[in-house]
Amino acid sequence: MSRSKSTSSRKNGPLLDLDRYVPALITFVANKLSNNATSVYQKRFGVTVTEWRILSQLAIEPGIPASRICQVIGFDKGPVSRNLGVMESRGLVAIKADPSDGRSHSITLTAKGRAVHDKVLQLALERERKLLSCLSKSERETLIGLLQRVHGNLGAVTGASD
Repeated sequence: MSRSKSTSSRKNGPLLDLDRYVPALITFVANKLSNNATSVYQKRFGVTVTEWRILSQLAIEPGIPASRICQVIGFDKGPVSRNLGVMESRGLVAIKADPSDGRSHSITLTAKGRAVHDKVLQLALERERKLLSCLSKSERETLIGLLQRVHGNLGAVTGASD
């Protein structure tokens, strides 16, 4: 990590203390976890981390539209739609037009998609266990609660209500 301090002043002005700037810490952890997960999941199961996120959301909420996936995982519609198209062509998801609203589609896991989900889930939970092994049970619960609160407060900076 950088040794720069937000209170430091160098010739060019103040600097962030990247060891204490929460948005950077969250981003660094997320990027490193995501990059590693993509490598591992691609090699072992043939799915990217984005595809895994979609699979996991569809396991939790079968039949949801792409807009709901975008809302939950925080991705734009374009990348989600492209991933869903690839996943459908590989037989991982089924996309059906909503009979009551032709503009909306219901997306579900196929049997193959569910099998891939279940395999990746085992590894994902093991990775989480290893990541959090440096924390006590109480600390893990505190961390989860704090992250949930921060997630719930994103609207304070994004202007979004979700």
